[in-house]
Amino acid sequence: MSRLGKTNAEFTLIQEGDKILVGLSGGKDSLTMIHAMKEQQRRAPFDFEFIAVTIGYGMGENFDKLAAHCMEHGIKHIIKDTQTYELAKEKIRKNSSFCSFFSRMRRGYLYSVAQELGCNKVALGHHMDDAAESFFMNFIYNGQMRSLAPKYTAQNGLIVIRPLIQMRERQLRAFVEENNIEAIGDEACPAMRFDVKMPHARQSTKEMLAKMEKEFPGLFTSLNAAFKNISVDSFFMTED
Repeated sequence: MSRLGKTNAEFTLIQEGDKILVGLSGGKDSLTMIHAMKEQQRRAPFDFEFIAVTIGYGMGENFDKLAAHCMEHGIKHIIKDTQTYELAKEKIRKNSSFCSFFSRMRRGYLYSVAQELGCNKVALGHHMDDAAESFFMNFIYNGQMRSLAPKYTAQNGLIVIRPLIQMRERQLRAFVEENNIEAIGDEACPAMRFDVKMPHARQSTKEMLAKMEKEFPGLFTSLNAAFKNISVDSFFMTED
C-alpha cells in the first residue's frame, strides 16, 4: 500500500470524484489490484469509486467464484459477455498474433463498458515486470524504445491508469498466495484452444530478464529509475 500510494501521488492516478473501471480478469494481478484499490478507498483523504469489470470471451467461462469473491469483499462487479472467441475463429489465421487480437478486443470492450457506466478512468493491472518485458520486446523485436506508461489518455478521452506499475510481479503473486485467494491462471487463456504456435517472445524476454537480475540484483530498480530519466537528445534523432 505504501508503494501504491507513492505511485498514485507521483503520477496523479486517482483523484477526488473519479469513477474508475477496473479490468478484472481473475488473475493474480487484477485480483491484487481490486483489493489494493478497496483499501486505498478506505485510506485516501478523498472520495472515489470503482467497479470491477470482467470480459467473457464466449468460451463457456464460469465466473461464479470470481463474482462470489467480489460480493464477499463488497466490491462492485460486472461481467460483460462477448463473442470474441467465435470472432477469433474467423479473424485469426494460423500462426498469427492471437494474443494481440484478444488484447485489443478486451481493451475495446473495457472502454465501451467504461463509457456506458460513466467512468472517466480505466485501471489496468500491469506491473513493473510487464513494463520491463514490454521495453525489451519492443527494443529487440520492433526496434522501438517503448514501454508502459503509468497514465495516458486514450483516443476516446478515457484516462488509462496502471496503479501497480511500480510493483514487482512476485509481490502480487505473494499477495494472493498468502491470503489464499484463488486466482485464474493460464488455463483460461484463449490461445490454449487454438491450433497455433505459442508466442515465444514474452517468455524468452522473461527468461532473459531473470538471468540479468541474477547477475545484477538492482536491475529492476535501475529500470524503474531509467524510465523516468530519459535523455532524448542523446539518441539518433533527426531535426524536424
